[in-house]
Amino acid sequence: MPNVKAAVFASGTGSNFQAMIEADLACDIVLLVCDKPGAAVLDRAGLSGVSTFVFDPRAFTSKAEYEAKIIEKLYETGVTWIFLAGYMRIIGATLLEAFEGKIINIHPSLLPAFPGKDAIKAAYNAGVGKTGVSVHFIDEGMDTGPVIAQESVKIFPNDTIQTLQVRLQQLEHRLYPRVINQLILSK
Repeated sequence: MPNVKAAVFASGTGSNFQAMIEADLACDIVLLVCDKPGAAVLDRAGLSGVSTFVFDPRAFTSKAEYEAKIIEKLYETGVTWIFLAGYMRIIGATLLEAFEGKIINIHPSLLPAFPGKDAIKAAYNAGVGKTGVSVHFIDEGMDTGPVIAQESVKIFPNDTIQTLQVRLQQLEHRLYPRVINQLILSK
């Protein structure tokens, strides 16, 4: 059993969380951090036996305050890596300093193109011939950290935003676990 422990941060349905749980990872996912009480990803964590830390950011006076609480939980569980998977918050200085070089994100575009929210829709509406998925390190910006890996998909004339999203999610589910393993095994 791997001795590297990781946390996944997610805010939504958790399809990438599920893909990580089902993959043969070089680490143990020991904690799910979620900023949306009632998010579907919490059910996935429960079914997988992964502990959760759920918080409401509005219950804290600042980002630094809730990030300090998250760090406390991460240290309690022995986490050394953080994988963002649909976590809809920008990571602040508190977490960045505590886990420097150990926070990874997956984003549904070929960064630096189409950073931020609604990247799939933005690429589709821009009429580009291809888009893709990027795995990157987190820094203080929005989807601006150094890219680790990218893979592209063609946007077909008969695509809809929904069909494109399905293909991108399938790519994410293959790419993210592979990149996670490469990172952990290279350290």
